[in-house]
Amino acid sequence: MRPLNLITCFCCAVLSSAALAETVKVEMTVKELQLKVDNAGHMQSMWTYGGTIPGPLVRVRQGDTVDFTLHNDKANHQSHSMDFHAAQVDVLDEFAPVKPGKTKKFKYKAEVPGVFIYHCGAEAMSEHIARGMYGVIIVDPKGGYSEAFPKPDREYVLVQGDLFEEGTKPKDITMNKGWKASLINGKVFHYDPVHDSNASVALESKPGERVRIYFVNASINESAAFHPIAGIWDRVWDNGNPKNVRYGMQTVDVPPAHGLIFDIVSPACRNTNNALVDHRMKHALNGAVTVLMNFKDADPDKGRNGNLILR
Repeated sequence: MRPLNLITCFCCAVLSSAALAETVKVEMTVKELQLKVDNAGHMQSMWTYGGTIPGPLVRVRQGDTVDFTLHNDKANHQSHSMDFHAAQVDVLDEFAPVKPGKTKKFKYKAEVPGVFIYHCGAEAMSEHIARGMYGVIIVDPKGGYSEAFPKPDREYVLVQGDLFEEGTKPKDITMNKGWKASLINGKVFHYDPVHDSNASVALESKPGERVRIYFVNASINESAAFHPIAGIWDRVWDNGNPKNVRYGMQTVDVPPAHGLIFDIVSPACRNTNNALVDHRMKHALNGAVTVLMNFKDADPDKGRNGNLILR
């Protein structure tokens, strides 16, 4: 009778997972526009999903079906596409480019948990990504939280990208010529009032809270050496998959078009600050520094209630 019981339990688990699975509709419109690229308000010609860098955060549960629609605004001049790194489909079909004024629809099942980049794959791909056509999809594990994958007190999404000189040719962008700065969620020193007096926003938490960072490297050529100054990563999950865990890490390399989950827990006994940096100094001192402030009066809404990307 034991094997039968095991089979019955397994079948129940499968049915339960199937019952939890949903179809999540996601719709985005590509917009080519002038956008602020720093805290001082300097504008540059960028290409975006929905008018922001990064594009809208997509969050689903492992097993869910993503029902996606891409609109390429008729006012645009370029063809654009969508490449979800969380999808297993046909690059020549679902990820095909869409001309201005046209629409592309496709579905896929998010079968692998983690934090993934999405980006434009139209030619030249390097230019489209470098101009801001990227975002994040989080696929939460179907098993939920556990002792090995604890529930965080706060969650933030950080996407590191490139900023090239206005007018840099696609071929030069591909070869990293004309590189000017690093963007964090679309701006140079976005959350760093230490290095930029115009910065008005920082990440916040209370002392002792577990802060989860969903970090994606959207840089087209160079890795990011992600390090929490004055802290240690409590746990790191490669690709954001609960099975790929490392403990007590100081600096972790994140290659282009890849994502990891980083947890940091500040001392519970005092107020502190961390600087979350790309320890490649070329990147850090040109925009890739994010300040995390840990203090008792931290904003209760930051990093909660879907407020993962601070705009």
